[in-house]
Amino acid sequence: MRYFIGFLVAILLLILLIIMLVSGNTPKKAVTSFKTLPSYATTDAVASMSIAGPINAESVHASIAISVSRTEVVYQQFQGYDNTVVRTQKFTNTEASYDAFLRAIDLAGFTKGNSAKALSNEQGVCALGQRYVFALNQGDTQLQRFWSTSCGTRTYGGSTGTTITLFQAQVPGYGTLTQNVRLN
Repeated sequence: MRYFIGFLVAILLLILLIIMLVSGNTPKKAVTSFKTLPSYATTDAVASMSIAGPINAESVHASIAISVSRTEVVYQQFQGYDNTVVRTQKFTNTEASYDAFLRAIDLAGFTKGNSAKALSNEQGVCALGQRYVFALNQGDTQLQRFWSTSCGTRTYGGSTGTTITLFQAQVPGYGTLTQNVRLN
């Protein structure tokens, strides 16, 4: 069974590498201020992604967040601009699974992006689409934070689609959990 799982992880990594090479995404500026992403698998670091829907009425505005750590995956659904939590779902995770996830998002370019201070705030950008924020935190320290949009504007230098898919794949039943969430 271990060999089969290892084989699947190797195939996934190979597919991600091919996607990255074909997509030709080139980052504007690479983050080099921290150690390699997979080396955080044994720490309390948390990789996260949030997706906010279009700028619309408070009563219909929605967003979701997925946080992945070595011990758990947390899915949260929010209503309104004050991020009122309407649903939280937690799943257990293992260090081996977290390591595989970190390696996959690393190959998708998770640590690449433009960290210019003038571009740090995505609020209001792509008002009619979706905004995606990708972050890595360790305790109270934010190690990195990049964003992308469905409109094409972004500071994130990795493959947005691949990264989103990898985060969503960490949440069992993601499609069912989000079927009533209006993000577009």
